[in-house]
Amino acid sequence: MPVLSSWCFLPHTGATSPSSLLVKSSQNPDCLNSLFPPASQCDQSVAAIVFGDQSPQSRLYPLTKRRSEAAVPIAGNYRLVDAVLSNCINSNITKIYALTQFNSTSLNSHIARAYSGARLSKDGFVEVIAAYQSPDDNGWFQGTADAIRRCLWVLEEYPVDEFLILPGHHLYRMDYQKLIDAHRRSKAHITVSLFSTAKNEDLGFGIFKLNAQNEVLEFRENEEDSNHHFQANKHVGDEFPSMGIYVINRDVMRMLLTEAFPNVNDLKSQVIPGAISLGLKINGYMFDGYWEDMRSIEAYYRANMEAIRRANAVYNSFYDRDSPLYTLPRHLPPTLVRDAVITDSIIGDGCILSKCRIKGTVVGIRTRIGDNAVVEDSVIMGSDTYDHNGVSDGEAIGIPIGIGDGSHIRKAIIDKHTRIGKNVMIINKDNVQEGNMEANGYIISAGIIVVIRSAVIPDGTIL
Repeated sequence: MPVLSSWCFLPHTGATSPSSLLVKSSQNPDCLNSLFPPASQCDQSVAAIVFGDQSPQSRLYPLTKRRSEAAVPIAGNYRLVDAVLSNCINSNITKIYALTQFNSTSLNSHIARAYSGARLSKDGFVEVIAAYQSPDDNGWFQGTADAIRRCLWVLEEYPVDEFLILPGHHLYRMDYQKLIDAHRRSKAHITVSLFSTAKNEDLGFGIFKLNAQNEVLEFRENEEDSNHHFQANKHVGDEFPSMGIYVINRDVMRMLLTEAFPNVNDLKSQVIPGAISLGLKINGYMFDGYWEDMRSIEAYYRANMEAIRRANAVYNSFYDRDSPLYTLPRHLPPTLVRDAVITDSIIGDGCILSKCRIKGTVVGIRTRIGDNAVVEDSVIMGSDTYDHNGVSDGEAIGIPIGIGDGSHIRKAIIDKHTRIGKNVMIINKDNVQEGNMEANGYIISAGIIVVIRSAVIPDGTIL
């Protein structure tokens, strides 16, 4: 889906009017004006800090075996980080830093190619800051707080008032300006975004207790950590799970990281509780929209299946003209369909679909599906290249990238560059709920078969 590049495109939203596509040279000052808000509308006093990966122990493994969480493909044409970066752009926040470290090659490439050439505003940019070593710091980032501290010299290049801290692997739509406005009205030092529809459930970023004025009273990271348990009857208030999204005043950020807690590594478990202990004013901001934090293979699979159901979609930015989702322009040919039957599915660009049957499935870019194949309730990520010769790394293996003739796939996730032979059955025939067969090219999580990137599944295999 072409959106951002050295050329200028309007996002595809399903419209067929002549105005739905605009092409101009990026040297033209009018270019991108129809995509992004004018510079006068952009919030020049906020810089967003997007974390592409939270830790090397990803909950989306093996999808993160060779990529970070934020780079995992979603809904055919996109990557998870596109949702967060698009939220920033649609919220008129155009100073965006992406801090990356683990398995970051794919993510760095995607962000640089999709966003770095776009004129978001007069001073707007999307800049990748990869983990680095220096004479003063000869190790990698030790955590989110350590990463921000070591990058302050870059982050403070522009005179912003607040930093907006964002995980890069969540799927949701939020107007960050409403969050920032609430932060400013309350005159808080820190504002945390809380998920109001999952009370008392720790979603991975801790739970905050609030009073009637939405002021944070206490924080606990999880039930197993007794050091963070709330004391019974100490305060009266409600508990809400954190989304890992914070607005922090610039001067407060510097003070916390360089003066109050110069040796701590983690923002969630160390800096935020430390700020509470110092008596800083910390407010909660309630969010009640769709939010999927991709905390498991099952959650990732569910998010893709929900993307198919456009009519009842709770997350509809894939098709929303007012808050579009941006991604890398690939300039692929249209999908070629040869006598296929396709129902309730998303088909990415550049696919070659022969006489097959596809139902309830997300089909990613450049996917090839052979004659008489059946694919149901699955996520097929596709490929970054076309391959019809069955050659991998110079070795002839006889099975091209894609899904071979006569194969049947049901309730599975097929990662990129996978070679599935003819008459293969990927149907979880024994109804296994959990299983690690990584040596054989797949795992099973919550009953979902996940075929690992670049795996080869020989002809006639039954899984």
